[in-house]
Amino acid sequence: MSVQTDVRDALWTDVCGIDAVHPGRGVAVLVDGQQVALFRVDDDVFAVANRDPFSGANVIARGIVGSRGDILKVASPMYKQCFDLRTGRCLEEPDVALATFAVRARNGRVEIASR
Repeated sequence: MSVQTDVRDALWTDVCGIDAVHPGRGVAVLVDGQQVALFRVDDDVFAVANRDPFSGANVIARGIVGSRGDILKVASPMYKQCFDLRTGRCLEEPDVALATFAVRARNGRVEIASR
């Protein structure tokens, strides 16, 4: 489930420096009152909701990043469900998904599309 698919007219919110998002690890940021988990894998940055839909806890940023086949995923630290970092879809229960956010790295900063 994507929060925003058309980013041509998006407002971009600066959330942190790219160096704050360590490769293979997550960091939580606050955007418009919502917790967002950022992950950096190679040269890509991904942004998904930080709230685990199974436990209700804001812990996704503390999850373990990896892959299942060609799918980049994060495993929730609570009950270990895995979520596709590109789509937010839960790999074990496809009807459940994390919200995803358009994100970009620009001039050494990470920005998330809002509104």
